[in-house]
Amino acid sequence: MSIEWVNRAIDDLRAWGRAHGVQVDADEIRLLCDYASDYLGAEKLGDFTSATFEELLLSIYPRKVIAPPESAAETIAAARTLVDFLESTGAVHGDAAADMRTTLDRIEPEMPAALADTSRYGMAKSIFSAIGPEALENPEFLERPLGIGAAAAGEADEPSGDAPLPAVRLAPRPLLVKEVQGIPLLADARRLVEWMTATGRTPTARGRLRVEDAAEASTALGVTEPSLLWDLAVHVGLAPAGERPDEEPLASWAKTVAFLLQEDTGGRVTGDPALDEALYDVCDMLYRVQVPVPAHVVLDYLEETGVRTRGETDIDRAAARLAYCGLLAEGDGGTLALTPAAVWALRELYTALGLDAPEAADLAAADAAELIEGLMSGTPTELAEQDITGWLERRAPAEAAAELLAAARGASAVARGIAVTIVDRLGAEAEPAVRECLDDPELRPHAIHWLSSRGLPAPALTHEELLWVSVDTLALAMPAAREDPETFAENMAASGPPAHLIEEMWRVDHPDVVEVLELLGRSLTDDHAAKVARKAAFKARSRSIG
Repeated sequence: MSIEWVNRAIDDLRAWGRAHGVQVDADEIRLLCDYASDYLGAEKLGDFTSATFEELLLSIYPRKVIAPPESAAETIAAARTLVDFLESTGAVHGDAAADMRTTLDRIEPEMPAALADTSRYGMAKSIFSAIGPEALENPEFLERPLGIGAAAAGEADEPSGDAPLPAVRLAPRPLLVKEVQGIPLLADARRLVEWMTATGRTPTARGRLRVEDAAEASTALGVTEPSLLWDLAVHVGLAPAGERPDEEPLASWAKTVAFLLQEDTGGRVTGDPALDEALYDVCDMLYRVQVPVPAHVVLDYLEETGVRTRGETDIDRAAARLAYCGLLAEGDGGTLALTPAAVWALRELYTALGLDAPEAADLAAADAAELIEGLMSGTPTELAEQDITGWLERRAPAEAAAELLAAARGASAVARGIAVTIVDRLGAEAEPAVRECLDDPELRPHAIHWLSSRGLPAPALTHEELLWVSVDTLALAMPAAREDPETFAENMAASGPPAHLIEEMWRVDHPDVVEVLELLGRSLTDDHAAKVARKAAFKARSRSIG
């Protein structure tokens, strides 16, 4: 998330401006920083380059920000102030700052035309800029067609043992077997059994590894927890390395994960007894979220549940140990995620415990209606992206558009929104299928936008069609609004439709118009606009009753 570093940057910028007698347009520079963070991956002011400004001002701004062409001068001026600040504070060096100023000089005459070029607009900007002059600077709620019920990385709720388990996507069995056969923990456990046999050593009367044998095995085999390896081998029934296992690899792996998560391992798995005891809960959280989770989020979760750790060091060490055990994938940027083999084994464990652990279908092989239904059911964003990509790869653009739009005819606003959003990924090759939708009242506004945004011949939207597509677009956002009303309210405060448009919405012949207007009445922070929405909802409800 960008808010922390951007807030610090703006505070520093204001202080710099006061110290140097420079008038700072903090709002405009904040917008530059927000978009650089959200769309270009900037994590600090030093990440700005000449290319960053070019992408922001000639690509992202024209697509996202509703502003008249003449406002370009203010934005360029703010960008120049930002460059002065970057150079003055040492965030960038003189040559880089000079390059940025040269780039801004070149962009300055081009930016007004870019802001006026309707073919560059994103869908949300196209709709609301055609309706009224209100700014639309934060339209994320309109651009989340797939995040229905999915927790974003870093925003995961705590897992609940009573909550239903989500459907998970399992890797193909041959890949799982190959992954399991490469898990270091299992390989070392087999080597230990082989070493014990070859050296004629025997366990204690209780079947445990003798202290002296553990010390020698640690040196001879280069393993850190020989007692854990031995207990695991005995519990699972692992054969020595080089021999044919008694069980199929996945069956042994399922027993291994059950052992690691349910037995009293006393800190020998993660290096900390408290973390070992919490290991089931941590894996359960990762299973439910289904996306990589930042390590600090896991740390916060552990602290909230009463698990005392020594902070990031403990988590980093535990993550390395759990990767060795085959439970966690190698961390990428400080995130934690289950391996495909761990997901499979956890599902086996849940099933053995009598829990309903559904398996997600492969949506890439589904038809369009099944794809849309699957995406609506709460598929996490990462899996949804894989499904969509795989689905589109199996079809020509025109074929994909025809199938999706056919499935969207007469469907709900959310289903229609998902279909239209996927079609929006397709190029001009899909034109024939999209153009056929001009005779469908519900799809026509979306088809017009699709055609016009690609510079293809298209009729103009009528005022009635603009009203209808506004309601339809807001109806698409309702699932996200129910899931996170506070974020929806914030988005609406920044990018909601103007009051004069809301006032007319009650006339729209849309099945969700009452619910949309009631949602606006509850969510809008502008008292006047909220009152207008409630009045319009009353009129729409009265009309439907009459």
